[in-house]
Amino acid sequence: MNVSVQRRIAAEILGVGVNRVWIDPSKLEEVTSALTREDVKGLIERGIISKRPVKGTSRVRARTRKGKRRGPGSRKGAFKARLNPENVWPAKVRALRRFLKYLRDRRIITRRVYRELYLKAKGGAFDSIASLKRYIEVNNLARRRFK
Repeated sequence: MNVSVQRRIAAEILGVGVNRVWIDPSKLEEVTSALTREDVKGLIERGIISKRPVKGTSRVRARTRKGKRRGPGSRKGAFKARLNPENVWPAKVRALRRFLKYLRDRRIITRRVYRELYLKAKGGAFDSIASLKRYIEVNNLARRRFK
């Protein structure tokens, strides 16, 4: 028995989709005889046609999932590439300035060289202390050898 028309009318009346309309399988003959909206409303009142509850999404998988999954298998890129540059920059510049002060206080570089290198460090000329040391050695800026 085809009850698609009655199903559609019931869906409009109930304010749900066609798939959420439930029709009592034992009363199908009554449903097929219902031709008007008033007939379908009567069937709804009698409980022969009703709306199914909303199917929810199960939260069980979400509850069992643990952690942020940031292990080595999920990582792409080097450690430094994954860091926030806003946090990396101050640490790098502080390390360079500390090293420059160490060199100046031990009189390994002059005050003039210190000022020049300080400004270069501020400008981002050096990636690390090692690159600063390399620059000093290549340009012969040290008064004496340093470790």
